[in-house]
Parts: sequence; C-alpha cells; structure tokens
Amino acid sequence: MGHDVCIMLTPLDLKLLRDLGRMKGQVVAVSLVMACGLAMMIMTRSLLMTLEQTRDAYYQSHRMADVFGTLRRAPLSLRERLLRVPGVAALELRVVRAAVLDLPGVAEPCSGQLVSLPEDGSQPLLNQIFLRRGRMPSVAARREAVVSEAFAEANHLQPGDQVRAIINGRADILKITGIGLSPEFVFEARAGESLPDNKRFGIFWMNYRALSAAFDMDGAFNDFCADLAPGAPVAPALVEFDRLLAPYGAGGAISRADHGSAKRLDDELTVLRALSIAYPIVFLSVAAFMVNAVLARLVRLQREQIAQLKALGYRSWQVGRHYLGFAFAIVVLGSLLGGLAGRFMGGGLLALYRLFFRFPSLDFIMDQSAVAVALLVSAVASFLGVLSVVWLAVKLPPAEAMRPEPPASYRPSFLERIGLAGWMTPSARMALRNIERRPWQSAFTVAGLSLATGLMVLPGSMADSIDHLLTYQWNDVQRQDAVAFLIEPGSPAALHDLNHLPGVTLAEPVRAVQARFEHGPRARKLALTGLPHDATLNRLLDANGRRIVLPEDGVVMSKALAESLGLTTGQEVRVVVLEGRRPVLSLPVRGLIEDFSGVSAFMDLRALRRAMNEGETVSGAYLRVDPNRWQEFMAQLKETPRIATTLVKKDQLAAFRSTTGESIGILRRLYLTLAVIVAFGVVYNSARIALSERGRDLATLRVVGFTQREVASVLLGELTMLVVVSLPLGLLFGRGLAMWIITQVRTETVRLPLVISDATYSLAVLVVSGAALACFAVVGRMLRGLDMVGVLKARD
Repeated sequence: MGHDVCIMLTPLDLKLLRDLGRMKGQVVAVSLVMACGLAMMIMTRSLLMTLEQTRDAYYQSHRMADVFGTLRRAPLSLRERLLRVPGVAALELRVVRAAVLDLPGVAEPCSGQLVSLPEDGSQPLLNQIFLRRGRMPSVAARREAVVSEAFAEANHLQPGDQVRAIINGRADILKITGIGLSPEFVFEARAGESLPDNKRFGIFWMNYRALSAAFDMDGAFNDFCADLAPGAPVAPALVEFDRLLAPYGAGGAISRADHGSAKRLDDELTVLRALSIAYPIVFLSVAAFMVNAVLARLVRLQREQIAQLKALGYRSWQVGRHYLGFAFAIVVLGSLLGGLAGRFMGGGLLALYRLFFRFPSLDFIMDQSAVAVALLVSAVASFLGVLSVVWLAVKLPPAEAMRPEPPASYRPSFLERIGLAGWMTPSARMALRNIERRPWQSAFTVAGLSLATGLMVLPGSMADSIDHLLTYQWNDVQRQDAVAFLIEPGSPAALHDLNHLPGVTLAEPVRAVQARFEHGPRARKLALTGLPHDATLNRLLDANGRRIVLPEDGVVMSKALAESLGLTTGQEVRVVVLEGRRPVLSLPVRGLIEDFSGVSAFMDLRALRRAMNEGETVSGAYLRVDPNRWQEFMAQLKETPRIATTLVKKDQLAAFRSTTGESIGILRRLYLTLAVIVAFGVVYNSARIALSERGRDLATLRVVGFTQREVASVLLGELTMLVVVSLPLGLLFGRGLAMWIITQVRTETVRLPLVISDATYSLAVLVVSGAALACFAVVGRMLRGLDMVGVLKARD
C-alpha cells in the first residue's frame, strides 16, 4: 500500500514532503500564528451564528412581540379598537406591576416584576413561557407564580418554595409552581440597567385575576404587547397606539428594536461582528509576513536545485506550483488547527453569554461557512505573501541559478558610518550590519513582534477601562448609598418619610417622567429626570470630569443621546411629556454629560415641576446612609409598602464585578495565550531563518576562536535589537487597536472609555520579552549542536 502511495506522488511532491519535514519547526510556528487568526474568525462568527439562530428560533417559537407599551390604566374593552390598528395581527393586554421581595439570607430588599397571565390559565398569546420545571399557576390559585430561571438559580428557589412579598403595600406569600423563561426577558435586568442582578431582581408570572385584584385593576390593563403582520411597518402602528392610549396615560409604545432585552442582545451581536473582522486581519497579516520570510529563505538556499529542476525539463509553472505547495501545506495545517481551536474556544466562551442571556438552550453552532471563509482568507493571505518569492523562483534562469547567490555586502552599518557605534562590541556590530543587509526581513520581524505586543495591550486596556468606569460611575458620579423609588409619585410627605428612615443622613429628591425627545426626524423615548440644581449624591460630569450645575432652564443630556438626536449644546430639543397633563416643551441643550451606560436627560427639579404644573412631587430619592445603621435601614425598607424598587450601590458594583469582571478575566487569559504564540512564533521563525542562512558564518566564527557565548550573541543580539525596536512600536499599535476596537464596540447600552494603565503596557512588554527569551533558549541549544565540519563544506 505504501508503495502504491509513493507511485502516485511525483518527484516534486516527494521533494516537497522532505523539505517540509526538514522545516517542520518553522512550518508549525507559522501554522500556529495563522491558526490563531482563523480560530478567532471561526469562534466569533460561530458565536454570532449561535446567538442569532438561537434568538430567532426562540423569538419565533415563543412568539416574541413586535410592539410593547405601558400606560396607567385602561379598560379591557379597548381591545377591539387596538386590534384595528393597521398591521396588528395579535394583541396581549396585561397587568405589570412591581413588588418588593423579602428573601431569607438577603439583607437588601429585592425587586420583582409581576406579569399577568391569561385568565383561563393558558399560555400567553405572545411572549410565551418556556417551563424549565414545574407547572403553570392554577386558574383558581390566588398567589401562585412562575419565577424566572435566573432569579431562581441565584436564590436557590425550587417549585414548592415560598417567597414573602409586599404587593401594593400589603404583605403576602407567593408560592412558586414553576421555573421558566420568556423571550421578553432574555436579558433579565431592571429597566435602564446594563447588567443583570439576578440575586435581587426577578420576574414572576401570575394569573390575571390574582394580580388585577391585588392592584385594583379588575377589568383593566396597564401594559400591552402586539404582534404585527409580516411586512407591516412598525412606525405607523406606534403612532396609532400612542394616539389611542394617550387619554389613559400611555408612556409611549416602542418597537422590539428598542426593547431593553432585545436591544442589549443586539448590541452584543454588534460587538461580535466588530471582533470577527479586527483580530483575523491582525493575525493573518503576521502569518503572511512569516510565510514570505520562510519561502524567501528556501528559494535562496535552493537556487541550485531550481536550476537543476529546470535543466531536467521541469517547466517554470511546475516549479512555481511546487513552491506554492509550501504555502498550501501551511494553510491546510493552520486551517485544521484554527478550526479545532475555534470550536474549542467558542464552546468555552459560550459560558460567558449564559451569564447574561437566558435561552431554553444555548448550544454552540459551528459556522461551516466561516470555516470555508477562513480557509479562503488564509489561502489568499499566504499566496499574496509568497507571490513575489514564487515569481522569483519561476523567472530565475537556469544558468544564473547554477551560480551561488552573490555575497552579501558587509560594509559598515549606517550607525558606524556616522560614528555612533564606536562603543559597540564586534558581535553587536555584526548583528547591526546583518539587520541592515536584510531590511525587509527585519521589518517583517519587527512588524510581527509589534502585532504580538499590541495584542496584549487590548485586553489590558479593556480591563483598565472597566476599572476607570467603576471608579467614575460609583465614586465620582454616584455618591449615594442607595436609591429608593416609590410605587407612585408622592407628595413632600413621601420625601419626609424617606429622609427619616433609620440611618439616613441625607435624602435628595428625584422626579422622573417619561418623555419623547424630538429633533427633526429623529426621536427617542426615555425618562426626563429632575434633580436639585445643587445635587451632590448623583453628580453630572462633563467629558473633562467637571461638574455640571443644572441651569434654571434647559436640559442636560448624555453625549450619546445628543449624538443620536443630532444635537449640540445650544440647540433646542422638543420634549413631549407622556405623563400628567402631557405638556410639550421646547428646551435648549445646556450641557452634555459623559456617561457610559444607557442614555439620560436631566433638568432642574423645580423647572420640571413647573412644566408639569404640579407641587413638590417626588418619584424617589438618593440616600446617604450611616454604615453603622445599615442593617436597621435595610430591615425598615423591607417593611415600607410605598417603596417599589431599591437600588443599593455596593450590590450593583458586586454584580458588575461578578459578571463583567469574570468575562474580562477569561478574555485576558485567551489573548495572553494568543500573544505568546505569536511572539514565540515570530522570533523562532526569524531565528531559524537566520541560523540556516548564516550557519557557515557562525561556524566560521567558532573555528577562528569565538566562544559559544560570543557566537550566540551575534545571532541573538540581532534578534534582541529587533525585539527592542518592536516593543515601543507594538505599544503604539496596541493603543491604536484598542482605540479602534473600543470605538467599534461602543453601543448605547454600554460605552467604555479608552484608558490604558502603565501596568498594562508593562505586562505587554514582559509577555513578549518572556516569549522571546524562551525562543532564545531553544535557538541557543541549536547553536550548541552546530556541526562545524558539515557547515564549512563548500556548496559551490
């Protein structure tokens, strides 16, 4: 059988296999670098496919709604009029309210969002529930509920357990009958929050009768969702819903694209798309450089063999195809390793997405087209890298190829000629001259090491940016200990009660109303928040970290919101308030704040109250609490029926670190591994090329009396110079790469600032230097095994 295989192979094929065997170290090094780029491409594109297909299948099978809306109260008899809205194919009318939960072992009051189910106990028409365990609530049951899976897992809840809750000011007990999921809450977080806090926030689905009776909503609804017919435009439906429900206190209908959960998932897909392009380009560029260097060295060493092949009758295209076979072998090996690594890394990183997004099942789907694209891209990159070298082999005349390659110029280097190398040792001068003799090879080595250094800067910069964000958001901006929001806006007495909770040393009122901001054809719906102009607990800062004092007129908004509306400071924005008397305001933009999560708009509290034509109404308060009375404060909050939601700053910070911090840690380890592979591969490849090309020179130095250390210093000194030059260039490249990536992955949900610490730069230098030193150790062992007699034999 082996004999038959040999018969099928041509002499050029056998030569190719022998050459690949002799160069296996370099082939593997280049293939590993290429595999890194292909693995990143396959991983990101497969993750993208996994999330998109899982999302689309889940939305379709469990009927994710196209339109969502809230209001104060409307009769169920309005259903027929709403069904006549153009494009509406299905409609779900619900009661959705908040409850305070008292869980054993959790000091802080937790929040629950109560969502009604159909009266007959069936599945909702839209946003249907996937039951993981248990059953739906019984029709006649008064306090049975299905709880969201993320909340149940975080608090170790099972069907049959009971949860104490304050529902509409009355203490009650909820019995859990099932644990479920809904496409409406794939990303399960409080409205406006960019990260989940599954320990302290959950969804509870209850029967309509039980929930409507608890909130005096019998025969009414305060929330709706609708499904549109295929191809039906969304915008006209939103306008008509707002018109019909305006008399009932509508807060403004939104499309699925603006729904909090769906938007957060869409933003994550945007990030993956950016990463699926950036990293493969970097890795494949390095691999193309390395393939070029390896093949150029091979062609130079095999000049005589090329002449003999042509003299024996092989055509130029056959010789060219033979050398392209080297690139093809590297592409095949790199694609195989990249595919396996991409599958492994993608499956591992999928666990990160399970921290944020909840699906009935989230299994890794290998994007087969990504494998084909990766193979094509790597082949193109490799063939472009070796095209010039193969062309040289094809065009080399046999007579010229029979002659040895012209000797290299050993004239003094540029630094020697200008008199700056007098302090250098002979070994250093030799290294410097060799770098100058082969500028392109040296440039490729520097470029590869610079890319490896830059790859280490990016994950570090992301971690630095998050650390800055934590300091900025939780220390500089948010100086409160907790925020308490009322079930309904209250009178000054409500603020008085909050101010007199145990341990509260300062309470700053807040008034929030839903509004639609309009500027030209652009519009956004969000909360307009009124704060005291001298507020100290929730400070507004500009891009330079300077405090913005709320003016008596006008509005201060997020820079991201201004950009989405096409606004600049001084321009006016039309604000349609969607509550109370629904005034329409024309407000000048007085300032832009630098925030990094969501979008927001603020105005002076007194000015907002005047615009709403109301007294000293409050929606809640920012609270500063004496730490010595914290437990007493928390215990009293759980017993305060008027409070709907309590946000504790330290809990938000802990949730942020447990999710984002863990994911950044995994990404840093991944990028560290990739950077080490690239750095080692580039240095090893350069060292092997230099060793093979200069073996006779190095052996000659040993014969004439140079010690092993001095000979090693010639070769390794050259590589050390290239490493030293590449490090600062790599740090600059890493900063540019981090700037580009962070700009590309900025979304309305989360925006990271560009911050790179000295520790990140230092770590990048240490990692690349360590990889280079490891490579030096390997090459040093090769030098000790150099056959001086063999390499000194004349080849001509």
